[in-house]
Amino acid sequence: MKKLSFFFLLVVLFSSCSTIKYVKENELLLAKNTVYIDSVKNSSENISELLLQRPNAKALGMPLSLHFYNLGNPGAPKTPSEWAKKNPKTYNFYKNIFSEKQSIAVAKTFIGFNNWFLTSGQAPIIIDDIKTNRTVDNLKAYFQTEGYFRAKVSSKKDTIGKKKGEISYHITKGNPSYLDTIKTFITSPVLDSLYQLTKDKSYLKSGDHYKNDNFIKEANRLVKLFRNKGIYQFNENYISFENDTLKNYEKTDVDINISDKTVPFQIQKLKKVNVFTDYTYSTRNSKYRDTTSYKGINFYALRKLKYNPKYLSQSIFIKPNTVYSDSLRNLTRTHLRGLKNFKATSIRYNELSENELEANVYLTPIEKYTLGFETELSRSNIRNFDVSLKFSLTNRNTFKGAELFKLSTFGSYFNSNNGPGWEVGSDISLEVPRFMAPFGLSKLVPKRMFPRTKFYSGIGIQKNIGLDKQNISVGIDYKWDYDKKKSIQLELLNTQYIRNLNVDNYFSIYNSEYRKLAEVSKIYDPSYTFPDNTPSSSNEIINFVSNVLTDADFAASNPNEFQNVLNLANRYNIVTSDFLIPEIAYGYTYNNQESIKDASFSFFKIRIANSGNIMGLLSKKTNSSGQKTVFKIPIAQYFKTDIEYKKYWDLGDNNVLAHRTFLGAIFTYDNSGVPFSRSYFAGGSNDIRAWRTYDLGPGTRAPILEYNIGSLKFLTSFEYRFNVFGSLKSALFVDAGNIWDITNTEFVDDPAKFNGFKSLKDIAVGAGFGLRYDFKFLIARLDLGFKAHEPYLTNNKWFQNFNFSNSVLNIGINYPF
Repeated sequence: MKKLSFFFLLVVLFSSCSTIKYVKENELLLAKNTVYIDSVKNSSENISELLLQRPNAKALGMPLSLHFYNLGNPGAPKTPSEWAKKNPKTYNFYKNIFSEKQSIAVAKTFIGFNNWFLTSGQAPIIIDDIKTNRTVDNLKAYFQTEGYFRAKVSSKKDTIGKKKGEISYHITKGNPSYLDTIKTFITSPVLDSLYQLTKDKSYLKSGDHYKNDNFIKEANRLVKLFRNKGIYQFNENYISFENDTLKNYEKTDVDINISDKTVPFQIQKLKKVNVFTDYTYSTRNSKYRDTTSYKGINFYALRKLKYNPKYLSQSIFIKPNTVYSDSLRNLTRTHLRGLKNFKATSIRYNELSENELEANVYLTPIEKYTLGFETELSRSNIRNFDVSLKFSLTNRNTFKGAELFKLSTFGSYFNSNNGPGWEVGSDISLEVPRFMAPFGLSKLVPKRMFPRTKFYSGIGIQKNIGLDKQNISVGIDYKWDYDKKKSIQLELLNTQYIRNLNVDNYFSIYNSEYRKLAEVSKIYDPSYTFPDNTPSSSNEIINFVSNVLTDADFAASNPNEFQNVLNLANRYNIVTSDFLIPEIAYGYTYNNQESIKDASFSFFKIRIANSGNIMGLLSKKTNSSGQKTVFKIPIAQYFKTDIEYKKYWDLGDNNVLAHRTFLGAIFTYDNSGVPFSRSYFAGGSNDIRAWRTYDLGPGTRAPILEYNIGSLKFLTSFEYRFNVFGSLKSALFVDAGNIWDITNTEFVDDPAKFNGFKSLKDIAVGAGFGLRYDFKFLIARLDLGFKAHEPYLTNNKWFQNFNFSNSVLNIGINYPF
């Protein structure tokens, strides 16, 4: 067995390289910074950010980007002529054999490779005394802003090895200062009255520790307060703070000065609100021929007004005869952008008088029709070769209410172990930027929460994919943003009809089940002639299964073989059943990520769904299995809950620790089975990466079937992400989890069932590493997973197949979570 031996090949290669390769004799490579605050070592991120020089970024404890830089040579030739002088033999060889043009091309190639190493890597950080002194000043200034006006800062440089050094910074804070007397001097009566109403919310209070950040917060609070109360011209330049520490530096007297203009501040109202629905810079001076007014808002168009004022006005929160407010201006801009109908939005104000404003909203529409064409070539453990095409059409402002209508058709052709196959389908959707609900229910969600309604429908037909399914879906979704961090989704109707067209193909697709039944037949009846090859019809095999399951003597004498047949019968019923899935669901999402650059944040999502409750009550008919039916189609009846939590920690230097936990369960009732499409599976590029999709579980059942599914799932992952050099990134990960069956059906064997907390020992564990390349618009990902704990093994379950021959390579787009 080949153990995992060359995983760290790149690491070993880099570690054998010297980090001081390009450090000169009179220089020291900065290897370490140490900060002592009152003689106590401190490594907080806010202090580290003040250090103008920090050691080369490390990943896995090594400066990989520095090693990559050292593969190049900063002193190498920069032009072909310089390269020719340094490499005359090579240059003349290509020149004599081919031509000088070829020699120049070779020189440029070597120069390009060298520059790639240098630009993708990180140059050695050399200790610079000037930057050290500036860092001392930075630290002293920082602690003064924190109220330590007598703070003392010094630095010390030490040599810790050949051409390597470290710097230690020693900070003595001294006694802090506290806010003492706070006075306000506001010359404007209007501003003073507004201030007095909210002074209890001030960030500056007597007795508090002096912090410069609180002065910044108070200035921002005042600007926001006044501008949201109609003071359009107010800004931070009218605010000043005077601090007095002459009497006693440990006590700071504060004067808050808010000055008036030459013309005193007044609360300003909006007299006019104008919306230009087809504005462009080139036509800014053209005459607008179509105008109308709705609830005091004026709408203009160069030719013909294409947007219904009634609906467009629902995204405009600045109204005539209301007090000017910055927050309503920002809310209007956010909602207009969220309509996905305008490539540019701009809101400008004109002062009509001392207390009146005119608001002009300029909207530049996106093209009404957009065509899309996508193609994809892929390979998986199910499909050896797959080429797909997708054509889409988007129609914006379909019914003059900023709606989005999308129509897409798709098709794919592939070659699998069962021969060639194809899939075609079409999807249609209409997204309306408001609630489409009867009986005035739309009023339950305020317009500021940006409610959206989506109607959708789709159909798909497969040939030689599984059992050649037909899939028809229709749905209505309601979404709204409760605030910046919380969003809610209500799937009022999410109905899917699944029909299997080629049930006879079952044992051709699930060939491992066919082979297992063939083995049982030899024990059940040696004289029984089981088909040597997969039959064109599954009737004969199903008859054999029925005979075994009704044979009590065989069940008593061969319990293991009987249980295997029972499992296969259960899977056959689940996979081959047609289903009508009328689902209603509620989803809640919390995400406190401030921006795409925010690497420390949390994410939580819960979805609760029910299928078939209302339809089951209305239906009076059942099939032979006791399942409720509509037009002889079984109704899927279940409750399903999915909970997902993700947490990200920014470790600095582009290193991130990411965590995900998922828990999902589905509970059936009224004799309903679990539809295959709603079941849980484990494995794959976004799951437990040491196993292929559908390969793992349920429970301790060995992965011998093509598709393994369950009704309970637990998954947890940790991933350490770091930069290697340039746009190349890497990660180390550990995934753990499994699926189980909680339906309590008699067809399921004990190893697959969930038996409380003791089943947690059945969790599979995989570990591995991955490479990612950032193309800016997407991240291409390769992950190699190794099996660390295999719950289905009989003896030692740890690290028995932790090797390359049993590893799984996953190809994916973007991060796994």
